[in-house]
Formats: sequence, structure tokens, C-alpha cells
Amino acid sequence: MTAEDTYKTIVEPSEGIYTEKRSKFIAIALPVRTLDEIKAHLETYQKKYYDARHVCYAYMLGAARKDFRANDNGEPSGTAGKPILGQINSNELTDILIIVVRYFGGIKLGTSGLIVAYKAAAAEAISAATIIEKTVDEEVTVMFEYPFMNDIMRIVKEEEPEILSQSYDMDCSMTLRIRRSMMPKLRARLEKVETARILEEE
Repeated sequence: MTAEDTYKTIVEPSEGIYTEKRSKFIAIALPVRTLDEIKAHLETYQKKYYDARHVCYAYMLGAARKDFRANDNGEPSGTAGKPILGQINSNELTDILIIVVRYFGGIKLGTSGLIVAYKAAAAEAISAATIIEKTVDEEVTVMFEYPFMNDIMRIVKEEEPEILSQSYDMDCSMTLRIRRSMMPKLRARLEKVETARILEEE
């Protein structure tokens, strides 16, 4: 069981190829963060493989893994996008788009054959990918008066959040980023510093 605040994704694009009865399935796994990126990739690959019979895909976005879609692109319903998405799920990946391009070899594979082929192609692309675990991070901004800088810095040193920005005027402020599971402790410690106040996100 992975921690609540980590997720797995791929580092860079990877490819896998699967052939079955002369049909060729080319799978491309791509790291993505937004729907716009997904749309751009789909356009690119649909143009690149304009002569292919089908360009099917599935994607998963976000650490919570709740934003996903599977598309059969003209293959019988549930035979392409779903098996691709199934591979994303069984590898617990997110922020990933897998496109599988099919060149028809003249022999029909049947629905079970298609499911196996799309699943296998997606699995090939995933096994060729470098998978990394990332943490789900949250940010917090704390305001404090200059004399209490050392107290704040001691907490930063001990809790080890990433410092995103800092400014030291009459009223100092610091924006920190840390793993979600460690945020409550960090906030609680910051709040105890005299004059410190945490800016709540709008």
C-alpha cells in the first residue's frame, strides 16, 4: 500500500510494440500534467500515424487518480481504451497518457484478441518506461516579524521543507513546500512562533 501522499508516474516518453496476426500495435506512453498536454499529444500522434487504422488511448491525471478516460477510437467498445487504462491502473500510474496505434494486418483478431493486444502493447510501453515515485506536496506561506526569524529558520532546518520564496521587510514572509503528510506538523510548529501568522489560500 503506497502512502496517501505519493504517486507513481513515468519520467520520459517510452514505446512498446506488439504484433498479432500481422496487426501491429505501437504503444507510446507519455508523461502529462494537464488535459491541454493530452490534447496536443493526441493531435501530434494522430497526424504522425494518419495512415493507421485506429489511434486509441487512455490517460490518468492527478495524484488522487480520479481524472481518467479511455477511448476506443472506432474499435469495438471496451476492447482498446479499457485494457490500456487497465495497465495504467495495475501499475498504479498517474499523470500518464498511453496511445496505442494499430495497423491492421488483414486478419480480424476478435474482441478477446483485441483486448489482449491492446493490453500487451500498453504493458510493453510501461515496461520500457522509467517509473518514479513523487510526493504530493502542499504549500504554506507564513508571515512573521524580523526578530523571530531565527525561530522560523530553526523549524525550517528541522522539518526540511523546500523554500519557494522569502522576503525580509518590516514584515517577513516565507513560502514553503512540504509533503502533504508532514504539513500539519510544520504548520503547528510555525503557528507557535510569536508574531507568526499563516496566510490561508484564497
